[in-house]
Amino acid sequence: MPHISLEDHLPGITGLLEYRKDSAQPIRELTQLLLRGPSTLTEGERELIATIVSHGNECKFCTTAHTAAADKLLGEYETTQAIKKDIESAPVNEKMKALLVIAKQVQQSGKNVTAAAVGRAKDAGATDIEIHDTVLIAALFCLYNRYVDGLSTRLPDTSDYFNTLAERLVTNGYTRLPQGYDHLKKN
Repeated sequence: MPHISLEDHLPGITGLLEYRKDSAQPIRELTQLLLRGPSTLTEGERELIATIVSHGNECKFCTTAHTAAADKLLGEYETTQAIKKDIESAPVNEKMKALLVIAKQVQQSGKNVTAAAVGRAKDAGATDIEIHDTVLIAALFCLYNRYVDGLSTRLPDTSDYFNTLAERLVTNGYTRLPQGYDHLKKN
């Protein structure tokens, strides 16, 4: 049960973002820029960063949501499962492995990011902006994970919700739907 009164039809982060639309707007814009804006990292790769951080923080809502979004963007399900088990054996390139390691270090503490991890990423071809954006995405998802779990938001009634959410994230990104979310209310 959530610690504050939230709309029953809006589980997880969506309910929180609707609760305070004024504070939600800037973080929605930052998330849209980082995960859907121009980048040399694909949208799927950026969703992998969100997934690995949320998984490490044990945030069930965010892990499931971003796993579903990454799966949809990548067109398969194996990669997300593999990175959650073992980054080093996952079917991603060396640059992505190195960036995911940095993301996991950020998830544990920003001070855990090592020069060796950054050097590995650079040696694998990561640019300074890719390293920057990886750290910022990881830090942003730590915020989201703590926001969702800190207010004890509820999970959706069915796992189908995450497929619908993934479709919305792929199609509309992280911006608020112009019509809002009343269409999600049960009749």
